[in-house]
Amino acid sequence: MKAKTQNKPAAAMNVQKACHSAVEEIIEKKLDDLATILSVSDNGKSKLHEEVMAMVEKGLFKIALRRSSYVKSTAAAYLGINRNTFTDKMAKLGIDCEKIK
Repeated sequence: MKAKTQNKPAAAMNVQKACHSAVEEIIEKKLDDLATILSVSDNGKSKLHEEVMAMVEKGLFKIALRRSSYVKSTAAAYLGINRNTFTDKMAKLGIDCEKIK
């Protein structure tokens, strides 16, 4: 006997796509502002991508930690990554659970 797959109704998928589009638009507008501020470089070589990605990742990690009551394994699961990867990236990003509570 074959298991039934549950498909989201078309209306729900359209709402989800609309939400994603709205969020992408908001993020793009904010990133445009950030790019204006951060794009200045000393030697002509921009680190814009690296800096913005680190900021976004650090923000997501802090949100995940707060929403998981600072339990790393739960925070990692919230972000959809492995706990060891989460802990390694926390260290690289300079995040200390004790200091952000």
